[in-house]
Amino acid sequence: MKFVQELKENPEKKEVIEKYEKFFEPISGDVQDQAWYKEYVATFPAFGYLVPDELAKDFDRELLMQLVASSFSSDGLLEVVEGKDKPDFVISVQSGDQVVVKKVSELRGFQVLRLYEIYCEEQMNLQVLIAEDENEKKAILAQRESREHRWKLVMDNMEGNKMKKVVE
Repeated sequence: MKFVQELKENPEKKEVIEKYEKFFEPISGDVQDQAWYKEYVATFPAFGYLVPDELAKDFDRELLMQLVASSFSSDGLLEVVEGKDKPDFVISVQSGDQVVVKKVSELRGFQVLRLYEIYCEEQMNLQVLIAEDENEKKAILAQRESREHRWKLVMDNMEGNKMKKVVE
């Protein structure tokens, strides 16, 4: 997690790393080794999806899908693409009254890397809030439950689409 070092060096961002390491443990290893991943993000199943050919081996698609699905700031959907064996993974982010929608298959490498950083930082922040404040903990756990339920519906819908294609 190279970006953690960058966060530590950023005066505006280093507090989240310091608090996370205080409440949990020094950050080392991969994303999948972190408490927030094991306790929450890992519960989101992933599905194969389209990616740009030049990035096919450059990033962990399953992890990106899990991070988006578990995020409180984004929504992920799978969109069936005619003539393709995999769906497009569509990410929408609302900022104020604007909604930005992007297909992962159309992103560049630096954009994908930035998404990892944003979503990992978000999860570390939430994990710190859970540890710091009982009221925040209740609200975050309720929101997590809602996100898990929403993602189950997305997965069920995708499975339903696969079933329809087989039947047709």
